[in-house]
Amino acid sequence: MMCLRRRTAKGLAVCTSGVLGAAFFAAFAAASHAAAPDWPQFRGPDRDGKCAETGLLKEWPKGGPKLLWKVSGLGRGFSDIAIVGGKFYTMGDRTPSGEDEGQFVLAFDLQSRKELWATRIGPPYAESGGGPRCTPTVDGELLYVVGTEGDLACLDAASGKIVWKKSFAKDFGGKMMSMWKYSESPLVDGEKLVCTPGGKQAMMVALDKKTGQLIWQCAVPPLGNRGKDGAGYASMIAAELDGVRQYVQTIGRGVIGVDAQTGKFLWGYNKIANNVANIPTSLARDGNVFVTTSYETGSALLKPAHGSDTWDAKEVYFLKYRDFENHHGGIVLVGDYVYGGSGRNSGALVCLDFKTGKIAWRQKPVGKGSAALLYADGHLIFRYEDGTMALVEANPKEFKLKGTFKTALVNGKSWPYPVIHDGKLYLRDQDDLMCYDIRQ
Repeated sequence: MMCLRRRTAKGLAVCTSGVLGAAFFAAFAAASHAAAPDWPQFRGPDRDGKCAETGLLKEWPKGGPKLLWKVSGLGRGFSDIAIVGGKFYTMGDRTPSGEDEGQFVLAFDLQSRKELWATRIGPPYAESGGGPRCTPTVDGELLYVVGTEGDLACLDAASGKIVWKKSFAKDFGGKMMSMWKYSESPLVDGEKLVCTPGGKQAMMVALDKKTGQLIWQCAVPPLGNRGKDGAGYASMIAAELDGVRQYVQTIGRGVIGVDAQTGKFLWGYNKIANNVANIPTSLARDGNVFVTTSYETGSALLKPAHGSDTWDAKEVYFLKYRDFENHHGGIVLVGDYVYGGSGRNSGALVCLDFKTGKIAWRQKPVGKGSAALLYADGHLIFRYEDGTMALVEANPKEFKLKGTFKTALVNGKSWPYPVIHDGKLYLRDQDDLMCYDIRQ
């Protein structure tokens, strides 16, 4: 190592390489921290369940990564967290002192974990584990949420003040396909806020994100006998399919594509629908859409295309549920391979070829129940509903388990998806949030 020397006031020569080195690494660390991308919505910046950060642990130590901190006060619920500008946002059912229980949108300072504001948006949801399912979508100075009763709200991210509000039921004739309530995380696309009320004339709507004014609404024609009318439990994605930007969403009767500009219904596929709950968010790439649901249904790769007047979603392949069905833990596409947990209330680890549907490998579940999934730095992080965490190499050639541990807290079913931000792994567990250090 080169040792740079300088003269002190007394003329003594001292080596400053350590000082310069420390300064360099401090500056590097500060730059790395500043460069950490925000996590502004459900499943990350691109809604694909993938984190772009590197320099993360390639193996977990025995007992798991270091738990840095945990904080309480998030309320009852399965909503994930969004992280933007040094703050994190979520939702929860809480009972403020001297008030009735309600469903709240919450903001916290990420460094101090101090609560910044809490805004009531609707009634609580006490059944089926309780609490909201939506993850806030943060877009600049505004954020958007959907409560379990279909209360769509736009809030000021700094103060929590409600900017505008809509009701899925009252404003759009909305309904859910089955007994569980609204779970969607709304999508911001340019100047539009897009969501799925599930109404007969307004299955999907696009609103001006700043004012809440209706831009268009989309009615969906009969798709088939499978499933039920109304909205599903998925969150939509935007995709370019056969030269047209469109919104892909799984509703009660299957998966649909809607023209992003006009709101025109383009295509639908009923075979993937079940009568209980259609939940996972779809994947799209190279003009193809991969969709999966559980309850003994399966998975399919579709190729939507249009002629002069009509669209058709060609089925490239269909996988029966015994081959692959994702319940509600999500799927990711890494390279040419889809990874996810398979099985109803189960998380058998599966890797399959996106283009052909061929199963590359399958492993027994590492934990119990469904498995929520996140990809980062060459690895898959699975979170089972019993609190078991698993690190698996994203390698289609062979299954490589790189570590497991049990979370510090398990307050119920651990359904919220893992979130990574600035080298830290965040895990929501009902009223609590845990933060683990997963940097190398």
